[in-house]
Amino acid sequence: MKKYVLRRLLSFIPVLLGVVTIAFLLMRLLPGDPAAIMLSKSGASAEQIRELRVSLGLDQPIYVQYWAFLSGIARGDFGTSIWEHRPVMTLIGEQLPSTLQLALAALLLSLAVGITLGILAAIYRDSWIDRLSVMVAVLGVSMPMFWSGLLLILLFGATLNWLPVIGQGGLKHLILPAATLGFACVGTITRTVRSSMVEVLQQEYVTTARSKGLTPLAVVWKHALPNALIPAVTLVGLQFGWLLGGTVVIETVFSRQGLGQLLVQAILWKDLPLVQGAVLVTAVMYLVVNLIVDLTYGLLDPRIRLD
Repeated sequence: MKKYVLRRLLSFIPVLLGVVTIAFLLMRLLPGDPAAIMLSKSGASAEQIRELRVSLGLDQPIYVQYWAFLSGIARGDFGTSIWEHRPVMTLIGEQLPSTLQLALAALLLSLAVGITLGILAAIYRDSWIDRLSVMVAVLGVSMPMFWSGLLLILLFGATLNWLPVIGQGGLKHLILPAATLGFACVGTITRTVRSSMVEVLQQEYVTTARSKGLTPLAVVWKHALPNALIPAVTLVGLQFGWLLGGTVVIETVFSRQGLGQLLVQAILWKDLPLVQGAVLVTAVMYLVVNLIVDLTYGLLDPRIRLD
């Protein structure tokens, strides 16, 4: 296990290098000069813009900028935000907890609803429960997040006035954004769990458990569910990365602070250090979650060995 984890951690290095390299190159392909954008509202002269470019190191050849960027990362220095004039990691550290709170809440909600619907659809296959689960799955996959978010705002905020719809706060402020983001994942999880559970319920060891007189709940909970959840666990890593990307839309719709909003503003201002830092932090989180998912396989099925 330790050797496997070490190998995976070492494999993070080329992946992260590729991610930051692509982000570095793409940001420099975007139209516009960061120095000119920063001074666009101040009526600065061409000489002042040139001086700012020199102070930011933007006058250097791209390979020099790239080496300086990698050297800074190796020292733990991600640079200073061009837009905010503050350390990049300080800005990310301020916004990251809000984004993680939203993404984790949405993931837990989607898992709870999706696994429940998938199990019920498999047990009561071809019944109205199965058809209802399929309908929920199709709605979740096909409905755009911004549209479902606006519908929830209209219903629970404007019409019923039950929940706050914008800004930060306690649990009430988290319910609608998490529900909107999580609902988009429910369909995929429901279909995966249903398909896996239907297959598992037809296995011989499940038939044997039933012949021993175990209750239907015990058969499903102790024997069928652990094996049926393995494909769903695989989805968790993929869905978490997708949820991190979805927070950009949700934070905009519900006017929440977070890494998504920060990244959008950084791209608009062409804040190179901030965009590169945000992309790197997001990639690290995605890799760590996928490592945790792989380690979870061994807990669900002892036959799976991670060497």
